[in-house]
Amino acid sequence: MKKFKTSTELRSAANLAGERKAVELIAKAGFDGWDFSLYEICNYSKKWGVRDSGHPLASSNYLAFARELKNIGLDNGIVCNQSHAPTPSYAAPVRSLLKRAIECTAEAGGEVCVIHPGNDYTLEQNRDMYLELLPFAKECGVKLATENMWNWDKEKDEACPAACSTPESFCAHMTAIEDPFFVACLDIGHAEMRGHNTNAVEMIHALGSRIGALHLHDNDQWKDSHQIPGSMSIDFAAVMQALKEEGYNGWITLEAYNYLKDFTPDTVFEGLQNLSAAARRLADRME
Repeated sequence: MKKFKTSTELRSAANLAGERKAVELIAKAGFDGWDFSLYEICNYSKKWGVRDSGHPLASSNYLAFARELKNIGLDNGIVCNQSHAPTPSYAAPVRSLLKRAIECTAEAGGEVCVIHPGNDYTLEQNRDMYLELLPFAKECGVKLATENMWNWDKEKDEACPAACSTPESFCAHMTAIEDPFFVACLDIGHAEMRGHNTNAVEMIHALGSRIGALHLHDNDQWKDSHQIPGSMSIDFAAVMQALKEEGYNGWITLEAYNYLKDFTPDTVFEGLQNLSAAARRLADRME
């Protein structure tokens, strides 16, 4: 019987302990891997543009930093399983550095780099962005993953359509490329937001074997809470059963980054232990 491996995103723990210590703590908490948060490659926002963060990922030594984190993980018995590229991918300064995200993923040992589609891009625009990156990703031995996104309707106070936000849109994006190096990263929380008129189980069955990565977190089936699984309203028993039925055999990766906001540098390890236990409960449902 397959034993499913668990991982969690690096950013929330790194905010409290720094990346180097965070990788070590993720291992000691019981995870099998870590999801490389690469947002610092390009510190960008619409409001202020690009800011120099002074972070190693934004410097010429980015590969050395990725290699250092990989080795810390290996020294502690865990690996990098996947990564998350900086956002928004449609912004020119970010888009110009997406290949750096792929390089860092490969250097850290990750198998998949999640790159958001442009929320309001047409199918053709998103297709062209991924096709532009795919040859380089293949050279690096890294799969690209697109993700189901959301926009917000302020009047209705709920999510509204964005790229891959429905089964039809997500499947259309996958069909537009049809390449073994292009996979779906299904964000379970995004699929359960009010206004999308879908749910995670429906998305899982629509995508089937195209799912190559997961972002698992909980919410109130309304807003994008990114909380620890089992703390809010998503029916994870049904979610994991659907994944099992579709033959998913990848990592159980948490993206519950808001959970650790209630912790401090002194208590972050306790929070990671709680996250690890939650991830293991989900993995056990698959076995």
